[in-house]
Amino acid sequence: MARPVFLLYGVVAYLIFFATFLYLIGFVGDIPGLPRTVDRGPEASLGAALVIDAALIGLFGLQHSVMARQGFKAAWTRIVPRAIERSTYVAFASLALIVMFLFWRPIPMIVWEVEGAAAAVLWAVFALGWAIVLLSTFLINHFELFGLRQVWANMRGAAIPGPVFRQPFFYKFVRHPLYSGFFIGFWATPQMTAGHLLLAIGMSAYMLIAISYEERDLVGLFGRDYEEYRGRVGMLAPRLRRRA
Repeated sequence: MARPVFLLYGVVAYLIFFATFLYLIGFVGDIPGLPRTVDRGPEASLGAALVIDAALIGLFGLQHSVMARQGFKAAWTRIVPRAIERSTYVAFASLALIVMFLFWRPIPMIVWEVEGAAAAVLWAVFALGWAIVLLSTFLINHFELFGLRQVWANMRGAAIPGPVFRQPFFYKFVRHPLYSGFFIGFWATPQMTAGHLLLAIGMSAYMLIAISYEERDLVGLFGRDYEEYRGRVGMLAPRLRRRA
């Protein structure tokens, strides 16, 4: 009975994630019609908004950083079955974002604002960033990244193959195109408010920290192959010259 239950759990966790991801795009882009966005929601004093929003960013970063580490996974899978470990991570990540959506306090002061053709270009770059995020997940196996492959393999009684070091498409030029897409998505906006700027800075800081830990894990996993790859491919943007 556990196998179909695990499969259902994985599918539900994935659907919640995907809905949350779509809402994140609207949240960051302040899309009209959404009840709460980075620039629309309950009011608070400047001091309270800074504390609350910084805490929400910290909660998201802490959840991602801790649960993604190999040491935590080794201990966590003594409690959570390995087949649903990734789905559980995805569920907690979605929950951290949902908490952010619910409790975020806008800080409406305008940092920059452009109109006309410049605004249209920034909206196009914004859309491109999120498209890069989604495409990058498929390049590295979208369904494994979000736990569906694991629960499906468990349902069939099949083993999941070990990780293989590949560099498809974007990964030939940038080591972390998924993070590159997030950077673009958070920063490309025709109207940057103080609240949006806080979110962009906080998420950018988290991603840089996450990359350092992730690369340490990748070196441990793939050894010299990844070290050579890191030497010739840029982290978030293509490298013009190979590093010595």
